[in-house]
Amino acid sequence: MLSTLLLLAVLGLSSVLVQMYREQERLKQNLSRYGSLPSKEERERQLDVNINLKQNDFDKLIREQDQISTQIRNLKERLAEVEEEEYVQSFGFYKSKYDFESSKEYEMKLDAIRARQSAMIKNGTAAVCHVPWEVEGSRRKGEKMTNDYLKLLLRAFNGECDAAIAKVKYNNAVTLDKRINKTFKDLNKLSETNKCEITSNYLKLKLEELDLTHGFQEKKKQEDEEQRRIREQMREEDRARRELEKSRKEAEQEVRLREQALEQARREISQTVGKQRERLELKIQQLDQQLEEAQANEQKAIFRAQWTKSGHVYILSNIGSFGEDIYKIGVTRRLEPLDRVRELSGAAVPFPFDVHAMIFSENALEMERLLHQRFWERSINKVNERKEFFRVTLDEIALAVEEIAQETKAVKRAEIKFTKIAEAEQYRKTLAMERSGTSYSTSSYAATWDEDEGSDESKDY
Repeated sequence: MLSTLLLLAVLGLSSVLVQMYREQERLKQNLSRYGSLPSKEERERQLDVNINLKQNDFDKLIREQDQISTQIRNLKERLAEVEEEEYVQSFGFYKSKYDFESSKEYEMKLDAIRARQSAMIKNGTAAVCHVPWEVEGSRRKGEKMTNDYLKLLLRAFNGECDAAIAKVKYNNAVTLDKRINKTFKDLNKLSETNKCEITSNYLKLKLEELDLTHGFQEKKKQEDEEQRRIREQMREEDRARRELEKSRKEAEQEVRLREQALEQARREISQTVGKQRERLELKIQQLDQQLEEAQANEQKAIFRAQWTKSGHVYILSNIGSFGEDIYKIGVTRRLEPLDRVRELSGAAVPFPFDVHAMIFSENALEMERLLHQRFWERSINKVNERKEFFRVTLDEIALAVEEIAQETKAVKRAEIKFTKIAEAEQYRKTLAMERSGTSYSTSSYAATWDEDEGSDESKDY
């Protein structure tokens, strides 16, 4: 029994030893396949090499990332410029390639472009066919068919171009330019089978015609606007001239009346004594003073009538209509400059203007021009300079007036006075009513109608 158990134990141990031997042989075979294991120093050296390689790869990736970031930034900037241009053009701003001084120059250039188009059509360079065709074996019939097709092709293209050019305006020039290019490509694609095409030079002339027509219309608008400005200025000057002439005549009449009254008083004083004489002497003193004032007014009226450049430069605000720090800088030659302010405060604006300065100048037009030139970058409407509104502070205007007055000597510094606070009475009362919830009153409207400026139809702007 014991021997049997020992035999079984030996067999089991032998089996385990056999398995361990086989496993050892398998490991040896695997080791022989890879060679001997590296030493610790070799492993550390190999690790350093790998780290350096990885570091180089990492540095290379960093450099590539920087380059890509730079390219992305440049592309974004270009995209922003393109988007801005597209945005501006979508609102109607299209810059023409031409910048002639007058609409007449645009017309002359248009005539020259159209003459070149006609010449290209006549000499057969507007549309061409690249292969000779034969019809029923006849070259002559083939040429006739080709000419008819080219004529039809040009008629279709010219019709589309003429329709686009006839409709060109400030807000669709870019769209019509694209439409002409698309028509050119579509017609040439349809003509590929016949080996015919409209030439790129003819397309270029059509696009130039479109651009010139747009430029002509814009220049014509500018000229019409300038003519309106000149007519308005002429009406203003004529109105001022009539006022000044009337004032001069009234001053002369006043002087004559004072002289006659003074002469009459002097005749009477020679024939009177006592208290009556004292009264006449006092009256003569008053008449002398009144005569001096009348003569001064007469001289002033004569000066204003003769000196055509003199007038008042006004600085106005209307915070209820336009907001804070927006001022109108204009000029008037009226004898009573506030009449011009009352005109501007008519029914076209919801609130009347406040006067911050009314500066008399011997060369008011030049002072106005210099102020407009200085603040042009801050103008509200850069297209129509007649609007004369600027986004600027009152301190900046006051400083500019002081500097211009010192440079031109057209204004005495003592005559430059500014009112810094805008009264804006009606606007502030309106805000107070809105805050308090005051209801609308028809009686107050009826009571103030006679004092108001009236409707748009009743005013001549």
